[in-house]
Amino acid sequence: MITVFSGGVGASRFLQGLVHAVDPATVTVISNTGDDVEMFGLHVSPDTDIVIYALAGAVNPETGWGLAGDTFAVVDQLQRFGYPRWFNLGDRDLAMAMHRTRLLREGVPMHEVVAGLARDWGLACRILPMANEPVRTKVFGPAGEIDFQEYMVRLRTEVEVRSIAFEGADTAQPAPGVIEAIRDSECVILAPSNPFVSIGPVLAVPGVRAALERTRAVRAAISPIIAGQVVKGPAAKMLQSLGHEVSAVGVARVYRGLIDLMVIDEQDRALVPQIEALGIRCYVTDTMMTSLERKTDLAAEVVREARRGR
Repeated sequence: MITVFSGGVGASRFLQGLVHAVDPATVTVISNTGDDVEMFGLHVSPDTDIVIYALAGAVNPETGWGLAGDTFAVVDQLQRFGYPRWFNLGDRDLAMAMHRTRLLREGVPMHEVVAGLARDWGLACRILPMANEPVRTKVFGPAGEIDFQEYMVRLRTEVEVRSIAFEGADTAQPAPGVIEAIRDSECVILAPSNPFVSIGPVLAVPGVRAALERTRAVRAAISPIIAGQVVKGPAAKMLQSLGHEVSAVGVARVYRGLIDLMVIDEQDRALVPQIEALGIRCYVTDTMMTSLERKTDLAAEVVREARRGR
């Protein structure tokens, strides 16, 4: 079994390749729910939905989120009633949120909700939320606390992040199957996601970090930073504002003690000695996922290198 710690867009692209490189029935995804939000009275799970849509071949390829060809009649109408429009949900995306919200209000635990959604979308892999209990990522800027989606979407990450907290994490528990997946896998992969707000919330759930530290699986991470830049998202800004080096080395230092293998891009080949000096084996390849073929090749390489380290 292969387990992947997953955020949103970057992780979903890697997972698209992974389910072509290996039997998807052997893949377990532990999904970040720290950026879940209530919008229009509905429970929205952005990262989980991005992964489901991507693996179902239905994601909007232009944005990396939402559904291809979706319409926005509902949010257009809601705007007439004074609802904010900064969080844009398509009509079919709203249907997903409505279904999730109804099930949660009926008392169905989140891990069963997610399993049902994955099944309804025809996915063969297993997707687990990191916890059933709500955990909410909060960023703190010069003016104080900001809800993550406010920071990410409404403020377009144009805020200096001074610290990050995960509200509710201390009382949460790993969703059923999470610890077992980490313990029993042959390799655990930290997807090319933001280490602070995509992977960080998963690690903040009590027991998850310890399970990753203790597992006999080979633990690998793919750097989301290439040549000092991020492909998508605020990871580079956060590394800098939180006092880390903006490079694959900076990411490796964040993950030190949690990974055995670091996968970096060819443009960062000169950083190999610094990463290996941290006690982390380094593998260099093309990590730009520009096509399904390249996504598949990257996933196959990561799995192969992880297995080589067993």
